[in-house]
Amino acid sequence: MKEQGLKTRSIRLATAILIGLAASAAQAADVEVKDAWVRGTVPGQQATGAFMRITSQTDTAIVGASSPVAAVTEIHEMRMDGGVMKMRALTRLPLAAGKTLELGPSGYHVMLIKLRQPLRKGDSIPLTLHLERPGNTMESLEIKAEVRDLAAGTVGEHKSH
Repeated sequence: MKEQGLKTRSIRLATAILIGLAASAAQAADVEVKDAWVRGTVPGQQATGAFMRITSQTDTAIVGASSPVAAVTEIHEMRMDGGVMKMRALTRLPLAAGKTLELGPSGYHVMLIKLRQPLRKGDSIPLTLHLERPGNTMESLEIKAEVRDLAAGTVGEHKSH
């Protein structure tokens, strides 16, 4: 009898875990990333940018990012201010429900700083976006970004990093 109760509890626990995983996958499924890419680098270059189009079906925010290819990964904004292009790190980048946000070379983007190796055209790098979901739930979204030619999207190049 004791063994039967243990089996029942184990089955219930396994079922609860599977339901939790399914719910997590459903939440991740409503955030879509397209055309993720990273600008290639030359030996000794310490920073580059990652770009993509991202759409969420619910109000969400990007609150960070990480990648094993960089010691520091930040969300950045570039914008014109009084005729001067300015860049700053953001702690939170809202994603409005149903709207696509373009992360590009001269706007919002992910900055990869203190690169651990050169990034060569044709490579693919892992990148994790840290999301704040409805109800202040935190979630990570793993993506792969294609490394493109180092001259790709040279408008608004980061010279100060």
